[in-house]
Amino acid sequence: MHLQESSIQAQSNLAPQNAKHDFVARTMSSFDLLVLVNEARMQHGESEVRRADFTARCKDELDGEYYETFVLKNSRGPASEGLMLTKDQCLLVSMRESKAVRRNVVQKLNELSQPRELTRLELIQLAYEAEQARVLLTVEVQAQATKIEHLENLFKEGMTATQFCKGLNGVNVMQIGHYLEGRNWLFNESKSGTRWRVGSYARDKYMTEHQHEVTPHGKDPFISFTPVLLRKGAVRLYELYLAGQLPMKKNWDGLHTHDKAVRGAA
Repeated sequence: MHLQESSIQAQSNLAPQNAKHDFVARTMSSFDLLVLVNEARMQHGESEVRRADFTARCKDELDGEYYETFVLKNSRGPASEGLMLTKDQCLLVSMRESKAVRRNVVQKLNELSQPRELTRLELIQLAYEAEQARVLLTVEVQAQATKIEHLENLFKEGMTATQFCKGLNGVNVMQIGHYLEGRNWLFNESKSGTRWRVGSYARDKYMTEHQHEVTPHGKDPFISFTPVLLRKGAVRLYELYLAGQLPMKKNWDGLHTHDKAVRGAA
């Protein structure tokens, strides 16, 4: 049983051009196989086979087998249907040819299925691409290491979000509390002023609370809560900072903390 043409119709314009290149690893299009067949036929004085007839021949020979079809659009005429064939299927279809043609086609198929030695230019290109990838990876690793180093220098256990953000160049720390309230990290438990508490969303994930007893003169003692960052919360804030999502000062110079450090060391 084979797939319907609609299953790979979107790839139809690519299949014939890439088929020979991919034949060692995967498949060949019936169009490319027809080229081999007709070349052999002409060498031995036989007439060429039309594309539509060859497609019908392939379908008949491979009846009951799995294969994929594609449609190649043609601006000058009707679209052409083709098949993607494995090497064994190509050999099976070529068995319908005369002995001389079949021998020629089988030889070509065997040559195409052998790994090809790369040219000097291709080897140079591969080496260049590998070096480019290595350099890019090195740069990314170094950048990540720089960010981690600065995060380690910025974050200290027991810090509030405001204290942490004071170390982030350009952040408007006066708005951090309300910003975190908007992200459900904090909520204000006071109706007359501002008394931040850690919200359930961020509790023990991004933030926790330090508490201590306050004993005002002449008044009853009460418990005061101070929201503080956990390490995971500091990492998340730093990610939001680099993504440009924290409230920033209007006169921010556009540089992040680690950018300024790298420029200063240069």
